[in-house]
Amino acid sequence: MADRPDPDALLAQLKEEERSNGRGRIKIYLGMAAGVGKTYAMLSDGQEAKRRGEDVVIGYVEPHGRPETEALTVGLEQVPLATHDYRGVSIKEFDLDAAVRRKPQLVLVDELAHSNAPGARHKKRWQDVQELLQEGIDVFTTVNIQHIESLNDVVAQITGIVVTETIPDSLVYDADEVEVVDIPPQELIQRLHEGKVYVPTKVDQALSSFFKKSNLSALRELALRHTAERVDRQVRTYRAAEGALEPWHTKERIVVCVGPNKMSLRVVRAAARMAGTLHAELIAVSVDSPRQSMLGEADRVRVVEALRLAENLGAETVTLSGQDIVSEVIRFAQSRNVTTIMVGKPIRHRWRELVFGSVVDTMVRHSGDINVLVITGTDTTGTPQRLIPKQTERTDWRGYGLAAGVTLAATGICSLMFNRFERINLVMVYLLGVTYVASRKSRWAATLAAFLAVGTFDFFFVPPTKSFAVSDVQYIFTFAVMLVVALLTSTLTARLREQTVAASIRERRTAALFNLSRKLSATRSRIEIGTFTAAKIKEVFGCDVGVLIKSRATGKLFSGPESESKFEFKPNENAVALWVLDHGKMAGAGTDTLPGSEGLFLPLNAENGCVGVLAVKWTGDPVRDPAQLHFLENFANQLAVAVERTNLAKDSHQAMLQVEKERLRNSLLSSVSHDLRTPLTIISGAADRLRESVHLTDSRDLELAQAIAVESERLGRQVRNLLDMTRLDSGGVELNREWQSIEELVGSALSRTEHLLQCHIVKTELAADIPLLMVDGVLVEQAIVNLLENAARHTPAGTEVKVSAHTTPGQVILEVANNGPCLAEGEEDRIFDKFYRTSPKATQGFGLGLTICKSIMEAHGGTIRAINNQEGGVSFMMTLPMSESVPEVPLG
Repeated sequence: MADRPDPDALLAQLKEEERSNGRGRIKIYLGMAAGVGKTYAMLSDGQEAKRRGEDVVIGYVEPHGRPETEALTVGLEQVPLATHDYRGVSIKEFDLDAAVRRKPQLVLVDELAHSNAPGARHKKRWQDVQELLQEGIDVFTTVNIQHIESLNDVVAQITGIVVTETIPDSLVYDADEVEVVDIPPQELIQRLHEGKVYVPTKVDQALSSFFKKSNLSALRELALRHTAERVDRQVRTYRAAEGALEPWHTKERIVVCVGPNKMSLRVVRAAARMAGTLHAELIAVSVDSPRQSMLGEADRVRVVEALRLAENLGAETVTLSGQDIVSEVIRFAQSRNVTTIMVGKPIRHRWRELVFGSVVDTMVRHSGDINVLVITGTDTTGTPQRLIPKQTERTDWRGYGLAAGVTLAATGICSLMFNRFERINLVMVYLLGVTYVASRKSRWAATLAAFLAVGTFDFFFVPPTKSFAVSDVQYIFTFAVMLVVALLTSTLTARLREQTVAASIRERRTAALFNLSRKLSATRSRIEIGTFTAAKIKEVFGCDVGVLIKSRATGKLFSGPESESKFEFKPNENAVALWVLDHGKMAGAGTDTLPGSEGLFLPLNAENGCVGVLAVKWTGDPVRDPAQLHFLENFANQLAVAVERTNLAKDSHQAMLQVEKERLRNSLLSSVSHDLRTPLTIISGAADRLRESVHLTDSRDLELAQAIAVESERLGRQVRNLLDMTRLDSGGVELNREWQSIEELVGSALSRTEHLLQCHIVKTELAADIPLLMVDGVLVEQAIVNLLENAARHTPAGTEVKVSAHTTPGQVILEVANNGPCLAEGEEDRIFDKFYRTSPKATQGFGLGLTICKSIMEAHGGTIRAINNQEGGVSFMMTLPMSESVPEVPLG
């Protein structure tokens, strides 16, 4: 049974084979950044495949003007590119349909994370590649590590740049082959200086931001580690498929064996140090065997403390069940491709090892190719501080009495059988008695019964009778066999009884947890959940129980329900409960933290933090069996999950109400805004007509007409903001992306706000190397207008408003800065909230302009933020992503 394949592994293998049938193969060339040579490596392998006789075509390759890369395209057929026209600008993209019609063996497709131009079948190029694979066409493709979805946040933290074009992780993990194209960071920087990556005008900017040596080193390690994790996953899959038992030393994994001896803590610490040195995965393993069930209370405490120490040191903890400790550990190590097993040096007397066997010696003999490392130490090394006073086990006098009584009864029966049955049948009677004692009492009682059986049999029924002398030497062999059989029978019977007791305990615990889980799943009130759980804990453990639940409104604890003695509300006990709530750790009686408390307090830790505290007051000793403590922790975990579920249900309900509230408000605002537009248009037109009228000569009348026109125009802008906000919130805006010039967008926005900024000094500073952007021009222009209006409204006349734009790798940053008043602390983020105004006395505007800017930027995959300038004023910085492929604008 030990060599039986894992059914789950076989099923996964069958699914993978089914997925691969008829599907093309994909090879990904992965690099840490642009310029490492991914495209060059892909084309080189493509040329090699063609020399082998394969049908190879180029689907899309971006040589970036590098002569050595362009030279590798010679001799390879290229699928014609698809052309998309936008406002006279031609955009060339990979033609998926042409490649499918051509149906070669292998297609070379560069820049896997590229976003296709509007009008293409798929939004992303990786979707084109997936369709090629489904058609049975092999693909070679390239991608940088920053484009992998799960690493997006990590890359942003390292480089300070948010990459918007990403691919799913599954593409890399499921790829048939991944090749890391790697060069040292210093060599890549040298290539930048030589103009082999970017045009010379962008080199200095790239070196000062994305291509700093520290960034490249971190991205390089990220690429290598990500690829190593993928390879390790594949290795484990291959091992499971082949049923390999010997470890493949592809990655260091260490299993530390946690036992009841005094060296457990020392062994765990040594394993953690080694795992840290080797950057290895650490797993702490304990085996729940019949031998372990006979341990004393202090020994079980050592196991629990060692496992908790391992968890605190970052190890995975696993508890196995089985009769043979060594076999279970080795089987587990083989299944996890473990390279090293660490155990503590035996500290028992040598004669006990010779009689009962040694786990360490057996482990070494049966470990195969797995290294076994034995940690040395003295008997007292690593001895933990006792949480439980050692209790003297009571002598089982009743068991010994039963052994004597059964032996006496067996002697009586044998005396009746004597001279009528063979002596071997008398031996069977005694063995039956030994088995009976073993099934009812301890092993020591059964052992006593075995020796008494041999002695009484010799004394009463072996000639010369009523003497321990033996006339026939053959009886010595009979006594020896009888004693061995009796001991084996008693041992096996006692072990079976122990296993039955352990199974019964596990069954009761499982049933209790199942009943609790089933009841909690049908309960919606936190008070009802706490009441039922407290009653169940009291039933199982016989203790006084109280449940304290954290109020989400105040953050304080309230009863749900209280204990019978209300001990948790005493000032000292309540202080312990608050400490547990704040730290999320167990404290109170029987622990190392605040051990003088009356009760034991367990945190109700959920995914979103601690949601309450479980308070337990024992009726007897302050601390019980560690196994029971773990069982109690399981109850606390179930309670925490149930409480968090009710919290999430309430949050979901509140969110639904808020969404409905927002929907109704947006509908109302949209309706009102639409109804206001017509009269506002009429008022504005009438005011303009009055201002232009030659019959209006009174200066006061002209001023009134001018005021009507200005105020109606201002109100019109607010109504437009309301309409824009309701459209953006409702998702009713579809981006009409086109290639846009940042100069034209800024110029148009300045023209629209010229009358608002006539009392300000306006400066523009736009970098010359800004490429065209694939954006919705109307919305981006509106965002710029809103920022300019904000500057005009909140800065004094005569102050400067500066509009600037520059590029960083992968993005364009547009900045609108003023030298008016600064933002208060904490307003940098709140200023973009809906209906938020910096001053309660402000009467102009609804507080929607900046909110609209944020929504427009997020719709484009960009960002906006506000920062106070050192010399005074505020800068609003909008970030828009650049496309990897920018069309060439034909010169005049």
